[in-house]
Amino acid sequence: MRVRGPRARRVRVLAATGALAGLLAGCGIRATQVPTDFGPAPSMVPCELSATDLATQATPSGMPVEVFLLCSGALVRVNRSVQVAESADEAQRRVVVAQGLLDALAGDPSDVENEAGYSTAVPPGLGVTGPAPGDPEDALRLSTAPDALPRYALAQIVCTFADSAAAGDNGSVVLGSTSADSLRRYECTPEIQSAPGKGNPPSTEVGTS
Repeated sequence: MRVRGPRARRVRVLAATGALAGLLAGCGIRATQVPTDFGPAPSMVPCELSATDLATQATPSGMPVEVFLLCSGALVRVNRSVQVAESADEAQRRVVVAQGLLDALAGDPSDVENEAGYSTAVPPGLGVTGPAPGDPEDALRLSTAPDALPRYALAQIVCTFADSAAAGDNGSVVLGSTSADSLRRYECTPEIQSAPGKGNPPSTEVGTS
């Protein structure tokens, strides 16, 4: 008897399925009806670097420092190093460290950091000098006015400087522009670290003489 219509198609499908299962069994592969293509496995948990990764990207010389990069919309610490001449006095040392930190912030994240989702908003070529005459001794002046920088970049710079030898030990940093007299003391707060794009770091005006 010849089978026609939907029943015939169903019989052909079942026969083909049985044949395929037989071929797979002959190859030592167990047939399954559950899809198994879930795409490539993630290579790294976002915003996490293993001890091996940190050791691989560590630089062999220089003063170890930490800078803040962006990852998943927040500021995250990563290791870097800065070259500082032993003959530099304290004032020179602060400026050298500050410039090294800026250069580190503006540099491209390593391959490992890129893979983990790290990035930076700090533009390349940003310079820094020490206090101008009449400034507080802990002031740093940038070649671009702080309020002209992107919010993410300013948050990175403030939190990196405030937690380094470039500034004092009170979690803040006095910043200004080389082209203007005004100065402001910026603070690196937990809110800025967790959401640097929501607004500029809190600041207060600092007087100059």
